[in-house]
Parts: sequence; structure tokens; C-alpha cells
Amino acid sequence: MARLFLLLPLALLACSQQSAETHTAAVVLPTPAQTTTAQAAPPLTETFETGSKGAYATADEALPSGSWHFVEALIGTSDQDHKDGLRAARLRAGGRLGMNFDAPTGVRTIRISSASYGTDPASTWELWLSQDGGRRYARVGQPVRTAGAGLLTTTFTVPQAALVRLEIRKVDTGKGRLNIDDIELLSTSSGTTAPPPSPTTQSPSPSVPTQTPKPPRPQDPTSDPNLLLGNPSGATTSLSTPSNYLMTKPQYTLGYNAQRGTPTWVSWHLSKAEMGSAPRQDDFRPDPALPRQFYQVTPKSYSGSGFDKGHNCPSADRTYTLDDNSATFLMTNMIPQAPNNNQRTWSALEEYGRSLVKQGKEIYIVMGSYGRGGVGANGPATTIDQGRVTVPKRVWKVLVVLPEGANDLQRIAAGQARIIAIDTPNDNSVSPNWGQYRVSLDALEAATGLDMLSALPVAAQTRLQAGVDAGPTR
Repeated sequence: MARLFLLLPLALLACSQQSAETHTAAVVLPTPAQTTTAQAAPPLTETFETGSKGAYATADEALPSGSWHFVEALIGTSDQDHKDGLRAARLRAGGRLGMNFDAPTGVRTIRISSASYGTDPASTWELWLSQDGGRRYARVGQPVRTAGAGLLTTTFTVPQAALVRLEIRKVDTGKGRLNIDDIELLSTSSGTTAPPPSPTTQSPSPSVPTQTPKPPRPQDPTSDPNLLLGNPSGATTSLSTPSNYLMTKPQYTLGYNAQRGTPTWVSWHLSKAEMGSAPRQDDFRPDPALPRQFYQVTPKSYSGSGFDKGHNCPSADRTYTLDDNSATFLMTNMIPQAPNNNQRTWSALEEYGRSLVKQGKEIYIVMGSYGRGGVGANGPATTIDQGRVTVPKRVWKVLVVLPEGANDLQRIAAGQARIIAIDTPNDNSVSPNWGQYRVSLDALEAATGLDMLSALPVAAQTRLQAGVDAGPTR
């Protein structure tokens, strides 16, 4: 369990580290004015085990210890959350976790346990304390670097008891997410002492906090790659090709066209492993992974346009974890899509695909758009956002459907997959019956200039791309 001890320092000693996962920091708090005898405080512990905050949106959460304020933070229950028990706090870039209340007078020790979420890169966080009811905060010690899956408990000793409230701040700007588990505030007379040092580690001085490693939790098995069928446009990560820029995420991979402000294509794999009970996040936002040289599309880019922020990889295809679902709301995954196309035709096709997965299938999916000029709720338009985002003329999707199994490329090449390709007008008068828009892959490649099954042998591509699906549509 991660455990915190609240302290507000006057003098700060530099951190010393025994390893990449061991942090130390000296903490000294001023003696409260006109106080001659430290008051004993009962232990105050927060384990997050009763919390239910499931989204990153800023909010307060009532917990047994009191009300806590979450910013870019939630209470995670995933197997990728490293924790003692069933829940732990999870912070992403800019995340903060703080008390809306003061700890009892007499706190002398704070312990905080932390780990990287899943297999994410290291995070840097700081402990800040307030002695005036949260009006002003000061940092305690030096920033703490947390790396790896093992929970490490950082212990801060407070020489003088004080009335404090704490805030944990994730201060790095990287992609790594941070788990914080139990937080514990203790007084000398509370009957709880700091854990003994490891037998292989030299004992620190009383004023230097220690970290005790805890065993890592098992990770989820690696799923099938999102680009198994190949890279349709040969996209690369070179900044010299802004119209064909490759972006790879755990949830999907895309070829982005910064000159149009939309993806050319998005590719992902759908199976039962990607589906769970995570709720829809609706946190539309710019993509922080987009290079600074490219125009950053925002949700406001679509305001009043008459077009939906149309997902390529849909929200409901990524419900295993909150982070998976949240990733589908990045604006690099959106196109200006006619409302009826998005909410009727496309929705029916997506639901059909998920129904196949529930029946024991797995699907490799590629979706994209091409052309210029669509018809939305406000009539025809070629661009939105003052010309920065192109409205596509056509919206397409390819589904390669297989029974669950292994050696997928070989099975596809052998003709064991059902291949569905559709090409619809981006028009509000589009029919809700997606089946009437089925085409061959050859026709779709001719229209888009893409290579849809480039990972397959040429002979297999030639054979599979000529036909038009005639299977059921519901």
C-alpha cells in the first residue's frame, strides 16, 4: 500500500537515491507558534478501497478519511493498476490529488506508496503541504521519481507536529501514468512506526524517508497488433511528410494528414479482450502526441459546423479500461461526419461488428475517409474551423472477420476470413442500411489510393480483393 505522511518543511535536504526505484527526502517542519507540547494525533489512512471515481475529470470524492480533490486523476480498478487491494489512485499528466480537509494536529510522519501504471514509463511527482487550510502550499523535499511496477513506500518524518493537509502533484509531462495507493498520516504516539529498512540497505538517518518495494502485479497478455493487415499508406514518423504521419497508440494506429486535420486511416483489432465495462468518457481533447509543427484540432473546431465529431476507432470498441476508452476521444481519431451517417449507418455497422465478437469472432478493422465536401445538418461544406479541417466526401471501412484463433495472417491468406468493405457518402441523406454500400477492396483501393491488405502475399491480395461481401448484415 502506498502511504503518505503529511509534513510542511522549513528546511529541505536533497534527495539521495539508492536505486532508480528508491527515493529519499529530508523533511523538516517549523514548530507551530505558541506550541510547547506536541499533540498526539490518531492515525489517518486513506486506502481508496471505497472510492468510485471512474473518470479523469476534475471532481471531489468523499472517502472514509474525508473529501479528496482529483484533477486529471481517478480511482483505478484495472489489473494494470498497481495496488494493495482492489483500488488505487491513478494520475496522468497534470494530475493532482489533495485533501480538502486538515489532518488532526500532531502528525509526525507521512508515507506514500507509488508505482508506474501498467508498463508505463517513469513518472515524477512531488508532495506539497499547506498549514493554512489550503490557501498556500509549499513543496516538501525534492521531486520523487517512480519507475516500475513494484509499489515503493516513501516515508517522511516530521520533526515537529503540525496541522497540515497534503497534495500530490504529478509534475512531468510524459505519457507515463502514476499509481498512488494508501496514504497514511501518523503521530509518534499513534503506536505505528516506520517499516524497518531492508537487510541489504544501509539504515537511513531518522530524518530521511525510506522506500520499501512491494511485488509487482501480473500484466495483461499482449493482444494482437493493430497493424496486422499492413500500413495502408506507408505512413512514417517523419515530420517531412505531414500528410502521411504515422501515430501508434496501444488502442489503435493511424496515418494522420495534418494538412486536412483528420486521419487518412485508423487501424485496430477487436476481440473480447478489448471489450469490458468501462463507461464512455466523452473527454474529447487535442492529441498531446501530435507534433507541435502540426495544427492542433480541438473540440471547438467542430462547434456549430453541422457535423459530428465522428470516431474512426469507436468508443464502444475500447471498453476494457477507462484509459482505453479515453484514447478514442483524441481529436486525431475524429472526422467531420454527417450526423445521420455517424449516428445511423455507422452506428449500425459498429454494433454488427461487436455482435460478431460476442459470438466468438475477432475482427481486424481499418476505417478512413477521402475526397472533399460533405453534407451535414447545416448543408454542404468543404471545410470547417476556418478552413483548417477538411470535410471528407466519402467515409469507408474494411472489416476482416475471423473465428478466434492464432496465425491470423495465414488464416486470412487461406481464405478463412469474411471481408466486408463499405464506402458511404458523407451525406445526411445516407441510408441507415450499410449493406447497400458494400464494395470490393479493389474498388476501394482505386478510390482511395491505399493498399488495404499489404501484409498478405500478393497472390492472396489479388484473390481476396476482387469479391464483394454478400453475407448477413444483422
